[in-house]
Amino acid sequence: MSPAAPTPHHKLTFLDRDHSILAFNLRVMDWARRPEVPLLERLRYLCIVSSNLDEFFEVRAAPHLSAYKANEQRGPATTATYEAISERVHALVAEQYALYNNEVLPQLERRGVKLVSFSERNPRQRRWVRELFLREVQPLLVPVGLDPSHPFPQVANKSLNFIVRLSGRDAFGRENEIAIVKVPRVLPRFFRMPGTKGSKQSHFVSISSVVRAHLADLFPGRQVAEFAQFRVTRHSDLAVDEEEVKNLRTALRKGLQQRHYGQALRLEVSAGCSDFLASFLLQQFELPPQALYRVHGPVNLVRMTQLIDLLDAPALRFERYAPGWPVQLVPGQSFFERMQQGDVLIHQPYESFEAVLALLREAVADPDVLAIKQTIYRTGSNSELMGLLREAVRRGKEVTAVVELKARFDEEANIDYAEGLESVGAQVVYGVVGLKTHAKMLLITRREGNRLRRYAHLSTGNYNPGTARLYTDLSYLSADEALTQDLDHVFLHLASQNRLPKLHKVLIAPFHLHKAMVERIEAAAAQAAKGTDARIIVKMNALTDEPLARALALASQQGVSIDLIVRGACILPAQLPGVTDNVRIRSVIGRFLEHSRVFYFRVGDSEELWLSSADWMNRNMLRRIELAWPVTDPVLRQRIIDECLSAYLHDTRDAWLLQSDGQYVRAQAGSTGKGKALPMHSAQQSLMHRYGSKG
Repeated sequence: MSPAAPTPHHKLTFLDRDHSILAFNLRVMDWARRPEVPLLERLRYLCIVSSNLDEFFEVRAAPHLSAYKANEQRGPATTATYEAISERVHALVAEQYALYNNEVLPQLERRGVKLVSFSERNPRQRRWVRELFLREVQPLLVPVGLDPSHPFPQVANKSLNFIVRLSGRDAFGRENEIAIVKVPRVLPRFFRMPGTKGSKQSHFVSISSVVRAHLADLFPGRQVAEFAQFRVTRHSDLAVDEEEVKNLRTALRKGLQQRHYGQALRLEVSAGCSDFLASFLLQQFELPPQALYRVHGPVNLVRMTQLIDLLDAPALRFERYAPGWPVQLVPGQSFFERMQQGDVLIHQPYESFEAVLALLREAVADPDVLAIKQTIYRTGSNSELMGLLREAVRRGKEVTAVVELKARFDEEANIDYAEGLESVGAQVVYGVVGLKTHAKMLLITRREGNRLRRYAHLSTGNYNPGTARLYTDLSYLSADEALTQDLDHVFLHLASQNRLPKLHKVLIAPFHLHKAMVERIEAAAAQAAKGTDARIIVKMNALTDEPLARALALASQQGVSIDLIVRGACILPAQLPGVTDNVRIRSVIGRFLEHSRVFYFRVGDSEELWLSSADWMNRNMLRRIELAWPVTDPVLRQRIIDECLSAYLHDTRDAWLLQSDGQYVRAQAGSTGKGKALPMHSAQQSLMHRYGSKG
């Protein structure tokens, strides 16, 4: 007789997605707090937080601000949600700049790296800065004095600007007191100052400090009464009605021109900005007081990454990590011969992404390869991969590229790549109207004797060599006939938009994936209710899909043991009495960005494991083309369990545990039971040690 379902102590209430995103940034900022982290890396984590907050405002904040302005009291975005988000972001930003000013900058100075402010410069340094200003900066500045014929200028998203209040009269005898100075993006944000002979110190000056010191030079005959840096963040999520446009590429190009001037959402000013200037700016951008962020430091903190890149200081960075060649591959061996022997797994960045590029190079050079089909989502700038696809066309191969034009903030690069491929004769398609093509797949067709054989590369990540060194992802190489045939059907579907035939191995969103995951959760719950041991472990970037989260909660109530490794936003509360008692949720924030998606289900002695390009988000499941594929090789499946699931469930250095109230606490190392603490364990460090190049 099956046990009765437990009576919930609490009703399932989902956690707020936006607050979960902000909580993720607090966990990222923890790396900037850690004294054992090299100083430039601590600064880099502060910059990452700034970049993440920029994207949060650009993508997530507009509905809340609009609701606040309209005094909305009901719905997902209201006056209250805007105020709550503002309060939380203000607290996060205050902590961020406190770390920057009180810990990171002073410690960098003690290590010989100093940003020299105007008041600290000696006469020689002031002369050097003035010469720099006159030679390289002033010719590019166009101060705009405001009057009826010179209205407040268009200020681009996230650009650095100065507002200046002037006394005296202009050339026409008028007392127009406000001027705006835009700092062009073409100017470097930091300049290395000449050092004292024999000194090992590195002195820098910021572009904002250079402009600030010479504002008076821009207004001869006037006096600068007060001034402030400012930066505005705007809504930047492109919205194109694909049903109404005849050419998506052309429409997106037009949209990109307007992206920099969307709705203003946040105003950052230097801490010393007067109330008068701050109020003036808020009025110009039609923002409420909560949108004003007074910062004790540069308003464009994310640009500090340029300073990091200027420094040659290995002791202040992470020790360089050199990924090893994939253990399943032999350098020099044909990829096609190797895949004929069985599937291959590459665990990036611990194993080198270079192997994926080597596979494509071999395919391009091989005269027996007849066709190459690939999805393009993010490939990075100056992509070798795109050059290889163009070379394949020149060598007479049939090349089909499914280019996702709407990859957020990569739209322009992808449009350029699409046009470049088309110009040499590749077949370029843009996927399905209304859906983003987020699946990562490469299919190679090769003539072998009197037959054609397909070879595939699938990935949880992007075809981007840069991020492949920073993101944890899984690449999967296979010549499995059923799998590669499924992929061929998917490519044909994306190009022709004909109905998909029945697929034998692959699950595809928006058609099958969401339903299949819910069914597997429900099947585990049904068996657990009968007393069968059932286990679910899922590793992903985000869990925000309500049907999937609800299914997990119900499975927990039936006795399924559930572990979720969710890097970022998560709406499901963990271990809520009577609701999610059997759900444990952890977030691992390490040196590398966790990006792999692994779905594991075990009921009794039966287990299955899937890799996927998709997170458990509504957009991934219903508004994108996503893939999930099974790992049937028992050796590879166990390797993924060991490296991507078990290792992370035992992480006690970089893991955070989600509580029922939405708060995160650090995982603890525990004790041996004899009063002796167990050593801290880091999944990422263990994998770096296991796979790092020994050469």
